[in-house]
Amino acid sequence: MKDNREDRYPLIRKAMAADVEASHRLLNEYAEQGLLLPRSLSELYEHLRDYFVLEVHEGEEVEGICGLGICWSDLAEIESLAVSEEQQGKGFGRKLVDACLGEARLLGISRVFTLTYVPEFFIRLGFREVDKGTLPQKIWADCLKCPKFPNCDETALMLDLKE
Repeated sequence: MKDNREDRYPLIRKAMAADVEASHRLLNEYAEQGLLLPRSLSELYEHLRDYFVLEVHEGEEVEGICGLGICWSDLAEIESLAVSEEQQGKGFGRKLVDACLGEARLLGISRVFTLTYVPEFFIRLGFREVDKGTLPQKIWADCLKCPKFPNCDETALMLDLKE
C-alpha cells in the first residue's frame, strides 16, 4: 500500500514550537526590508497559538506564516503575514489569511483588520480601507514598537465577517 502522506502537502496548519525559529527568520527578513514589524523569538513563543504556518514538504522548515491577534470581543487583527519568495504567487498568502479568518469566525469575532503596505492583496480578499483613527487605542500598543511610529505609512483595512 502506497504511503500518501505527501499528498497532504503543501499544508496550512497551526504553528508549533518547532516552527518558531524558521518563522522568526522569515518574518525578520521582511522586517529588515521595512515591510513588517519585527517579532522577537520570545514574542513568537508567547503568541504561538495565534499563528498558522505553511509547510510545503513534510519535515522541512515553514515557508509562510500569518497571525490572528484578538483585540476585543468583536475585533481581531491579521498580522505578520509573510510567505517565502520561493512560494509567492501560488495562493499561499490567501490560504494563510483564510485560515485566520476561519478561526476568527469560530471564535465569534465579527470584524478583522490589518495594517499593510500591500493593500491591493487584502482588497482582493474583501477588505476595505478605513481610517487608522477609527481603530481602538489598544491596537496601537504594537505601533509603539515600530521604528516608523508615529508617522505610520501603512494602510488600514477592515473586513466585516457578518457581511
